[in-house]
Amino acid sequence: MIITKENIQDYIPQRPPFVMIDNLLEASGDYFKTDFRILPDNIFVENGKLREFAMIENIAQSSSVGLANAKKYSAKEKPEGYLGAVSKLKLYGLPVVNDRIHTAIKLIAQLDNMFLLKGETWVNDKKLMECEVKLVAV
Repeated sequence: MIITKENIQDYIPQRPPFVMIDNLLEASGDYFKTDFRILPDNIFVENGKLREFAMIENIAQSSSVGLANAKKYSAKEKPEGYLGAVSKLKLYGLPVVNDRIHTAIKLIAQLDNMFLLKGETWVNDKKLMECEVKLVAV
């Protein structure tokens, strides 16, 4: 594990209850992998399942923590940025309470402080979601 749950907030601007990532498990220059356990008190759980927009947020936060760890941009104290767009979204299923999702992020392109990334979210061997996100770091 590269960054643990106890330190993850040093790498993302979100604060509880909006943190949708636990640990950065792997990171290279253009590939990042995170995990996140769906707890019953998560504000985005409805009828025992994590909502779609929380999964998109998980992909965005996974991208942000991976980019910060890889030092793809220079942040002041804590990284800040914006989710510019979500595209090519495909939803295959939703995780349920107590699932641990794994998110894989691939950096596709970078232009200065703008990033295009592809994210996929899995539970065990089942893909739940994939999409592309555009992030802008400030």
